[in-house]
Amino acid sequence: MGNTRLQSIHVHPVKAFRGVAPREAVVEPWGLAGDRRWMLIDDGGKVVTQRQQARLALAAAEPLPGGGLRLSAPGMDPLTVHVPKSAATVPVEIFRDKVEAVPAEDDAAHAWCSAYLGTAVRLVHMDDPATRRPVDPEYALPGETVSFADGYPLLVTSTASLDALNSLIAEGDHADEGPLPMNRFRPNVVVSGTAAWAEDDWSRVAIGDVTFRVAKMCGRCVVTTTDQGTAGRGKEPLSTLGRHRRIGGKLVFGQNLVPLTGGTIRVGDPVEILA
Repeated sequence: MGNTRLQSIHVHPVKAFRGVAPREAVVEPWGLAGDRRWMLIDDGGKVVTQRQQARLALAAAEPLPGGGLRLSAPGMDPLTVHVPKSAATVPVEIFRDKVEAVPAEDDAAHAWCSAYLGTAVRLVHMDDPATRRPVDPEYALPGETVSFADGYPLLVTSTASLDALNSLIAEGDHADEGPLPMNRFRPNVVVSGTAAWAEDDWSRVAIGDVTFRVAKMCGRCVVTTTDQGTAGRGKEPLSTLGRHRRIGGKLVFGQNLVPLTGGTIRVGDPVEILA
């Protein structure tokens, strides 16, 4: 396993928007620096993702120094959004979690996102990820927190498992939908040089100098059926995962990670399975 490497890094500054693929990233306790520190909410304060709005796949968010954003999307003029200076928070709901977040100060940010989606939404920022949102206590150690990611600081996937999944898709009823690219799964880190599904058995890994514990397998949702280049939806990979990767009542692909140490990870770093 000495050739197991970090193949790519993915940061999504706004939850559900297209991300960026830097060559290196700082690992903070709650995830990669700048990952999912922003998200959209509806009029009721609930998170809006590709689950409800597949078109978010086509909206891009480029991180700017200091935590701001440059938003772009088809048919829209680009918009720069700054980190809010105000400390005034509003209650938001992200799945089962109730969290405090800070709305973008410039009304243009809310108007831009609402115009793109054709429905009223607001853009909010997580000002203090160290305190705002604990990791699910069923799978957390005391004090662990997370950004606006679905539930855990990082998601790891492997190229070998994607190849194996695509082979299964090719044998199924929706073979014309494959092969699927890795961006369907919106990981933070992609590892190469493992056996297919090897990550099922990991409990602790090191990427370069940074160590992580494996919290739980990642249950997958309808977002994985969304083509990240067209926003069209299909049946895969959920159809095939349902036949071959139903574990603990979930359709699983990838593992959720929680950092045990900090540092910087870089594409090409060795990946070591510690336990």
